[in-house]
Parts: sequence; C-alpha cells; structure tokens
Amino acid sequence: MIKKTIRPIRSYVLRQGRLTKYQSVALDKFSKEFIISFQNKKINFDSVFNTSKKKIILEIGFGMGDTTAKIASNFSDFNFIGIEVHSPGVGNLLNRINEQEIKNLRIIQHDAVEVLEHMIPKSSLDGVHIFFPDPWHKKKHNKRRLIQPDFIEKIGQKIKKNGYVHISTDWEDYALWILDAFKMTNNFSLKTSEFFVKPDHRPNTKYEKRGIRLGHQVWDILFIRQ
Repeated sequence: MIKKTIRPIRSYVLRQGRLTKYQSVALDKFSKEFIISFQNKKINFDSVFNTSKKKIILEIGFGMGDTTAKIASNFSDFNFIGIEVHSPGVGNLLNRINEQEIKNLRIIQHDAVEVLEHMIPKSSLDGVHIFFPDPWHKKKHNKRRLIQPDFIEKIGQKIKKNGYVHISTDWEDYALWILDAFKMTNNFSLKTSEFFVKPDHRPNTKYEKRGIRLGHQVWDILFIRQ
C-alpha cells in the first residue's frame, strides 16, 4: 500500500523572482559570514554573534530587508535574526549588512515554521516582528495565513516571559483575524488597543506605503507573553 505524503499548508508561494547581479554577488560573497544554515539543532546565539547576553529579536518574513537593516542599525544593543525564503530579498539584505557594517544581524533562509520548531531554543527570544505578512485576502486562501493558533503556540514556546510580538498589517480583515487567533491562546495579552499608533522602532515599509496609497489603514498590534 502506497502512503500519501501530506504536504503542510504554506503561508507563502516560493516565487523567487529574478536575482539582480547585485543580489547574486552578495549571495556568493556574504552568505558564509551572515547566513545561518538551516539545521535540526538549536542555535547558540552568543556563539553566532560573538557577543554576550544581548536581547534577541526574531523577524519573520523581512521581504527585501531594508526595514530590517534600519532597525538593526538603530538598535545596536539588540541582536536580530531575520527569516526569509526568497533569494532576492536575502541578497538585498546581505548587501545592506555589508555596506552599513551591521554587526548585530544574521539571516536564515528557510521556512519560519521549521526554523521555530528545530532551531530556536525555548524561552530564548525577547521579541518577534512580523511586518505585513501576506494577507491571503480571498476567503478560500485564509487557511494559508501565517498567523494561526498553532503558530502562535509555537511562538509562545520560544519567547521569554514579558517578551513581545509585534504584527503590522494594512488589511482590517487580517487584523481582526489576528486578534481572534491570539484570543484562542492563553500565552499572550494585548499590550495596547491603540492599533493605529505606529511604535517608534518600526520604520515605514514598502508594503505600508502601498497600502496607504490604496487607502488602507495600518494596524500595529502588540502582544506581551504572559
């Protein structure tokens, strides 16, 4: 009897797009120094950054990475791990890291769910950033949304008590979905209900600017790990 392999539902479609020469060269030159290879082994953050006991912020889905580079540059007292599957964005961020001499940022090019499961130690993160995840706005595609109760449970295992999760979206339907999903778990509480006040640490993003042009209101939702 042949067993069927059940493929997990992905929150992304792997459209790599066309790499520019600039991005391709960065992948060749800087990957060894700044990319952490996926492996079934927990990360030793102090070893990765060659520093001691800085707070760790994980960003899931950094896109082209410009916002990620800016945050890491502005907050040198923190260490940042950025997760992204698409090579053009990874190549672009590698160039930013090299050009701006950013010492406190590393990249994992892999599926975020598997990274959380296999690489991130329990209670090791001080914060998680998820800025403008794909809203999968058609109802039939809602099952592909990254923010689901089981995903929140995974984050809850990895983040420290009083750590935070910051999610931004310009889709009201997704924002309400996110609030409902977190209500279904017992690990987090809302930090504030002022959803339309952008925290100082988050620069404007390309997706945010596009959403504003389309007349969308941007939600910044912050949760605290209990």
